[in-house]
Amino acid sequence: MLGMPGSVITTTRPVLLEQAAREHLRVHSPIDGALVGLIRISDETEIIDAVRTARATLPAWSGTSATDRGRRIRAAASAVRGVIDELAALQHAETGRPVTYARAGVLAGVEILERYAELGPVHRGRSVLGKQAAVDLTVPEPLGVVAVLTSWNDPVAVSCGLLGAALATGNTVVFKPSERTAHLGLRLAEVVASALPTGVLGVLSGDGRTGARLTAEPGIDLIAHVGSAETGRDIAEVAARAGTAVLLENGGNDALIVDEGVDIGWAAEQTARAAFAETGQRRASVERVYVHRAVAAVFQHRLAAEADRLAAGSGRFAETWPSDDELGPLVDRHSRERVHDQVSEAVAQGAWALAGGRIPRGPGAYYPATVLADCTPQMRVMREETCGPVAALRVVEDFDQALTEAAQDRHGRAATVLTASMSRAQRAWRELPVGTVRVNSVAGAGPGSDVRPRRGFGTGLSFAFGPELLDEMTAMKVVHLGLAVPGERPIKRVVTAMYGGEEEHDA
Repeated sequence: MLGMPGSVITTTRPVLLEQAAREHLRVHSPIDGALVGLIRISDETEIIDAVRTARATLPAWSGTSATDRGRRIRAAASAVRGVIDELAALQHAETGRPVTYARAGVLAGVEILERYAELGPVHRGRSVLGKQAAVDLTVPEPLGVVAVLTSWNDPVAVSCGLLGAALATGNTVVFKPSERTAHLGLRLAEVVASALPTGVLGVLSGDGRTGARLTAEPGIDLIAHVGSAETGRDIAEVAARAGTAVLLENGGNDALIVDEGVDIGWAAEQTARAAFAETGQRRASVERVYVHRAVAAVFQHRLAAEADRLAAGSGRFAETWPSDDELGPLVDRHSRERVHDQVSEAVAQGAWALAGGRIPRGPGAYYPATVLADCTPQMRVMREETCGPVAALRVVEDFDQALTEAAQDRHGRAATVLTASMSRAQRAWRELPVGTVRVNSVAGAGPGSDVRPRRGFGTGLSFAFGPELLDEMTAMKVVHLGLAVPGERPIKRVVTAMYGGEEEHDA
């Protein structure tokens, strides 16, 4: 076993190669294809037991004061901080993410846990105006057992956000991390659970079949999932039949508009950062780029030069992007094939690869930074999530066309506008039907300021890990307290003269 303490339901363990069978996950490094490890997949009995244990521990945990829950979560944050380097190394091994980025992601997870340790105790209901002889109020209560399923591309921060919000509000959790970050997910669960009472946090390991079985378990009250749109659709269907609450953030196809009048070199650098950083696998990565015809020729040339500068390399990375000269791998070769299929299909339909567009030789799952010109709205690379280092360019005649086409997004997650015009910036954030609009900056936002997608691939108010997520993790109960007691003398209001005026008091 991975040394899982009693506070975690132990359902997985690495095994020796000769013991491996079909019931084990094989995790390979996308850097060189080497085997990272083997982890046993949780079976049906373990899934049922995990949910039952979470249900059994729910009354005690929900009955714990919010202040004491906050102390526990703060201790969990401290424990995670103590293993930052270990978690970053695991993420690098399993996903190829540069260690510097991985450390930043772990630190973000620590800060999110600390945030919920503070926000949980001050989460509150409201009083409601009613009759004079009554008190009406709303009180937040835990939803119950929460199934948390997370993605591989920002695994620690996202997991800490969902776990922190669920635990702070008195829910118990069964956690199934992505199979692509199985070792990382198990270790993170072990560390967080070490600060919690036994059974409050359970962890399962497996692929999509394990997640599907978990979400179909009758004892689940809320499913919180960050991952692919396809998986999100399946979860939504299962939850609709069972009446289970859901929080989903699924996929993205974010747009970026390059307006006339901007500094072309700056715009190219911003676009490259948005599309290619972390190999285009961030939740906030830009995939569609709409360029004003007045600047299109020069911009395309400059962006292609930025892409050519980023070589798919051996995994050595500088401290900050975009000063590094190498691009990391995609998470696995299956993802690379999917990215390349979209690129090849676009080229066959008339797009031009100004940079990249070819699978490099050698081990690993590397793919070059790719710039596609002459893209049309009908191409899959413009309509579907790519999740790779690909910038699909479309030349537009004016800002109106850019806004119109950028808004044609079934995800509605985010969009970015680079413009020298304040009035156009105002139009963009008002008119684009997305959860987040960035103006003249492709990265950076205050804590809790990034909200969920607007369309069919997100439900719930916020996955930005701010105070709103606490509302989504709870059910509001309305309480009406009538003040009159049967047989008690009714209250009468008496008015008496006082200092030339009148005063009301009880008789």
